[in-house]
Amino acid sequence: MTERDARAVADLSGQLGYPSTVAQIERRFERLRGDPESAILLAEDEGGRVVGWAHVVGRCFLELDPYAELGGLVVDAAARRKGAGKALLSAAEKWAAARGYVTMRVRSNMKRVEARPFYEGAGYAITKSQNVYEKSIE
Repeated sequence: MTERDARAVADLSGQLGYPSTVAQIERRFERLRGDPESAILLAEDEGGRVVGWAHVVGRCFLELDPYAELGGLVVDAAARRKGAGKALLSAAEKWAAARGYVTMRVRSNMKRVEARPFYEGAGYAITKSQNVYEKSIE
């Protein structure tokens, strides 16, 4: 990803269920692009139009061995089922393996019923269910 891709990434983020402005994506990208434990990968169609993105990040916690996590993956609705999602997932896995991670995790909202066969078809298994708690601290 580069700054030029912010509009396309923002549009796709909305399709993922996280509406974002171009300015928000630019601000987030500015913070992430210097992080060696994070990568934002893009999929383009034959014409060079961005049709998907994936964000992968290395995670390290005291209680767990380090692992890579797919922070997000989305493919434009008009471009789905053409291989872009599989290509993005594969690229994220290769990025993680190249950095020594031996485990890749994905969190997917239970309402994303179409995601379950996608990830299971790629060899992922559900290992846990959880609640997510959030609190504004500003």
